[in-house]
Amino acid sequence: MTTLGRRALLTAGAAGAAAALAGCTSGSGGGPRRPTAAERAAERAAAAEAALRRRSVTAGRDLLTRYDAVIDGHPSLAARLAPLRASAAAHVKALSEGGTAPAPGPSGAASPSPSPSRSLTLVRVPADPAAALKDLAAAVRATADSHTAALLTAPPEYARLLASVAAAGAAHAYLLTEGDRG
Repeated sequence: MTTLGRRALLTAGAAGAAAALAGCTSGSGGGPRRPTAAERAAERAAAAEAALRRRSVTAGRDLLTRYDAVIDGHPSLAARLAPLRASAAAHVKALSEGGTAPAPGPSGAASPSPSPSRSLTLVRVPADPAAALKDLAAAVRATADSHTAALLTAPPEYARLLASVAAAGAAHAYLLTEGDRG
């Protein structure tokens, strides 16, 4: 009677496990398993949602850059713009699912000042504060419009978030242009 050594037994067990794993990952015919139509559709939907989220977050970050440029160019507007900028920063965070959004400001929502690492040279700010507010309101409105347009292709949960952010943007645009009249 022959006895198997421990090494031979381990080798046989490892070979069996490898064969079992190979069977799990390969489809019929020995080749790699092809995704089903439903899996491909789910992958396309996930990719489309990821692209939509990137566009929404980018639009929000661009708007934050505009807020920062106006505050940098017109420090007298900082107190008026601070709550709106903080809200826009919260929108970016929500749209990005909290992972990659910039902070509301270097010392929290109370300080809307731009951080030194941000480049504000890309945004032209009119010398007149009223014109700067008008331009900022137009940018806020355009961002809100882009969020509204994205509703058509957004999955339901993200569409609700976009609708809320777009409505807030419309209110911000109103406050920037009509808020002092009254």
